Amino acid sequence: MKAMIFAAGRGERMRPLTDTCPKPLLKVRGRPLIEWHVLNLVRAGITEIVINHAHLGHMIEEYLGDGSRFGATIRYSAETTALETAGGIANARHLLGEEPFLAISGDIYCPHFDFREVLDVLHDADVRGNPYPAEVRDIAWIWLVKNPPFHPKGDFGLDLFTVTNTGEPMWTFANIGVYRPEMFDGIAPGQHAGLGKLLREVAERGQLGGEVYDGDWENVGTAQQLEALNASFRARSA
Repeated sequence: MKAMIFAAGRGERMRPLTDTCPKPLLKVRGRPLIEWHVLNLVRAGITEIVINHAHLGHMIEEYLGDGSRFGATIRYSAETTALETAGGIANARHLLGEEPFLAISGDIYCPHFDFREVLDVLHDADVRGNPYPAEVRDIAWIWLVKNPPFHPKGDFGLDLFTVTNTGEPMWTFANIGVYRPEMFDGIAPGQHAGLGKLLREVAERGQLGGEVYDGDWENVGTAQQLEALNASFRARSA
């Protein structure tokens, strides 16, 4: 399986830090956010990685290179302006291939997420080998987390392993998911498009699978959140 890391966002809420440094290169525990992902993907045996970038993207390429020093092969999808998540995927389809792929945001911190879990979530047949009809098989599989303080209402419900647009309780999308390429057939390369609308459409059809991740997970959205996260680690080691 290939993986895509979203790294094209401007990081407006991180300014002034992101005026001179792309958000995924900001450091947690002394290591860039995006490097945590690369290391954990390689540890899980996922070594073919695609990274999209826009703002200061050359710095990401200079830091990670071709990925060989991490045991990975990294290819880049450069965007003149950030195309959002679904738009970024559509623009990189030629690099991602025709098999299901993992996509993860470059600005989340989840150092203990076991990426081996993503390798066996989208199935084409049942346990007896009978193919699922196209209209009922899962198109995507996402991970959900408890609602953080900045997003108390959540995004999705969960009925066993089927993600729903309503429910009780509601959970927050962890920005980690596995997708079939055909989910993005309606988006042209270079087109701006968000992922949320697509996910809701797939959920409405009952074809969005998912599960809850209860490990360490942080959406590092502001300079204050970044400082608080690093301060918590400094306090633990004091």
